[in-house]
Amino acid sequence: MGIKSKTMDIVKHFEFKFNKNLGQNFLIDENILNKIVDAAELNENSSVIEIGPGIGTLTQEMAKRAKKVIAIEIDKTLIPILDETLANYPNIKVINADALKVDFNEIIEKEQLDNVKVVANLPYYVTTPIIAKILNEGAKIKSMIIMIQKEVADRIVAKPDTDEYGTLSLLCQYHCDIKKVAKVSQNCFVPPPKVESAVIRLDVLDKKRVDVEDEKLFFNIIKAAFNMRRKTLHNALKTLGISQDILEGAMERAGIDAKRRGETLSIEEYAALSNEVSFSLSKLTNNSRSQEIK
Repeated sequence: MGIKSKTMDIVKHFEFKFNKNLGQNFLIDENILNKIVDAAELNENSSVIEIGPGIGTLTQEMAKRAKKVIAIEIDKTLIPILDETLANYPNIKVINADALKVDFNEIIEKEQLDNVKVVANLPYYVTTPIIAKILNEGAKIKSMIIMIQKEVADRIVAKPDTDEYGTLSLLCQYHCDIKKVAKVSQNCFVPPPKVESAVIRLDVLDKKRVDVEDEKLFFNIIKAAFNMRRKTLHNALKTLGISQDILEGAMERAGIDAKRRGETLSIEEYAALSNEVSFSLSKLTNNSRSQEIK
């Protein structure tokens, strides 16, 4: 019996109702399923955190290869289904929780997970928040293999001076090496979503893509630039509350024309600009302290 038939039988047997608010679309294509599992490169030393296991189709396949699988499912109505479909896999644990609210490092420590990989068919409405949470909180994971909306995947891999390039591109590229795994049509799901999907793999870097003195400032500059992406850097960065003298001097030392738009800057240029601003702010602070001492 194929994945589609099994899925429909389980849905019918448990009288399960798809919840549109939770973005539930179950994968029913075996080829894509295998591509996800293969891309995860699981072995007996791997641990997996799966977000949104659905009825457990992907969960089962990963459990055959990995040491342990922790599946986080927000929908309480899916828990009894998972209890049945995953009953023969002692290396799977299901947690009924909202992935946006869990502490991933706490789970990793509590479950004694090693070589952790996040694998997920992410609901579209939480894709960006989930990725940002994992990367910004420094979760101790090796990689993410995720099914997401194709449009979001395009934004993640986007290059400077393109419409797709933005804060999400820079966040992911700062933290990860990124590889597209597969395009996925609407017909690979039940119910079919209205848009195409894609599977991507993000390998978390041991050392960030660029060196920055102040990570918070680095991303604040990026956000300010893209919040007003059609304006020049000179105008967009005014919202930071930093003096124009400091900003203009930093751009000049970084070799960046103030008339450029933020969407044209590479991650290396953002790092250089951020570091120059940080240097000027530190120098200003130190001078103020020196005056106070005098």
